[in-house]
Parts: sequence; C-alpha cells; structure tokens
Amino acid sequence: MRIDFDPAAMSRNEFYRLLTATVVPRPIAWVSTTSADGTHNLAPHSFFTIASVAPPVVQFTSVGRKDTLRNVEATGQFVVNLAPEGLFEQINDTGTDFPHGVSEFEAAGVASEPSLRVKPLRVAGSPVALECEVHTTLGIGDATVVFGRVVHAVVSQEVLVDGHPEISRMKPLSRLGKDEWGTLGDVREISRIRHADWRGPAGDR
Repeated sequence: MRIDFDPAAMSRNEFYRLLTATVVPRPIAWVSTTSADGTHNLAPHSFFTIASVAPPVVQFTSVGRKDTLRNVEATGQFVVNLAPEGLFEQINDTGTDFPHGVSEFEAAGVASEPSLRVKPLRVAGSPVALECEVHTTLGIGDATVVFGRVVHAVVSQEVLVDGHPEISRMKPLSRLGKDEWGTLGDVREISRIRHADWRGPAGDR
C-alpha cells in the first residue's frame, strides 16, 4: 500500500520535509564566498551536484537569499569544499543563521587557507576544494541554482591512491532528512555491463 501526497494540498515546509527525507543521501557543498567588502563566508548547501564535465561545472542551490548567494552575485566566485566526517560539528555550526557581516570561518573556528585562482578562502581541513567562477544562475521559485565553472581543483595528498581520490580516505558526509546526516558506510562495486556482454536481468542470472 502506498500513501499519496499532493504538493498542491500541502504547505511549502511540509513538502520540503518530504522531499529532503526521500532524496537521500545528498552530497554537501561546503561553499566559501567573500562579500564585496571582504567578509569571508562559509555555509553548507545540500542541494549539490555536477552539471557538466566539459567545461567542468558544478551546481548548488540556495534556498532563499542567503549571504552565499549575495556574495556569489556580487563577486562571481566561490569555492566548494568537500564536507569531511572529521569536521561534522564545524560544518553544522556554519549553517547557523549568523547576522550579515559575520564570518563563519571566525565564528565556528574553521581554519582557512588562500585559494589559488579565486578570492574566497578554502577550508584548510577539507581534503578537496573546487575553486569556481560563476557560469550562470537560474531562479526557480524560492530558490536559485548557481552554476560554477571549476577553474582549479586541489586534493590533499593523503586521500590520493595512485593519483585518484579514494572515497574511504575522503570520508564525505551527506545530508538526509530532518536533522540527520550520513557517513560513508559500506561501499559496493559493480561494473557497468556492455550490451555485447548482456546475459539478461540480474534476477535471472
């Protein structure tokens, strides 16, 4: 038996809770930006994915108009820092609704380092950082999707195995529903099947 949910008959927050509890796990873009007056901002955004490979473009969504979006629009730059398990509490702290003009780096005690190609700072303790210049933005309802062209990437040597980022060493966090977060857990591997090697549905093999 299934239960029907009609978004037209539900409040915005009710359907938001349903969406975020079912579209899981969601990778976290820990986005650092710099305001026009030089204040360094840092906030987690869990509506995040890759938009294009050539050119390399990532995207995240700002629900509402927050400092991250204002800074991106003002400066055209941002950094996506991978959200690692070891910085769980600090990542959550940077989601606090601090007043405009407060630096989350300072308020949450997050160590920073200069970026190479853009002005926003990188998170020093994050194993991966993608330095981005804004490609475009798209307003949809109460949200804005930000597309950023990756102009530089940096990966900590400690998480590389044969030159490739190793998931078990990066230990990324993900967002689930309510106040729930996910850690890596079990990792399964399976190769994609070529049509020439197809032997029927998995259940029939």
